[in-house]
Amino acid sequence: MPQTIVKGFRQLVDEALAQIKTLQPAEAIDLHGRADVVFVDLRDPREQEREGVLPGAVSCPRGMLEFWIDPASPYHKSVFAEDKSFVFFCAGGWRSALAAKTAQDMGLKPVAHIHGGFKAWRETGGVTEKKEPNPAPAAPKK
Repeated sequence: MPQTIVKGFRQLVDEALAQIKTLQPAEAIDLHGRADVVFVDLRDPREQEREGVLPGAVSCPRGMLEFWIDPASPYHKSVFAEDKSFVFFCAGGWRSALAAKTAQDMGLKPVAHIHGGFKAWRETGGVTEKKEPNPAPAAPKK
């Protein structure tokens, strides 16, 4: 018997958007570079290498978010324990809406996400830079 999806991604995103703060790209651009704001890039490394990155943004693969936020996790990242505001973004705004909702539900605050994601940031004139590809691991010495 096929699976029956009772709540699709659009409903999940809409529910998240109703409960989180959404920044227009120009608002996010105004926050960039402030010491009390952390931008969190949820895109995978291939997207970052292809499209570029926001200077100074923390790269956090979406699949690790909950583990990096929780201090009880062996994967916890101290940046998420800092007394700062967090602005999440992805390519187009769907993953970041879900991530901001999850982070908020976990107790991280204040959080927001960028409407339209990295694409809208770039189109609005937000600063970006090229991400260099990760070098291939060195071959083991024999």
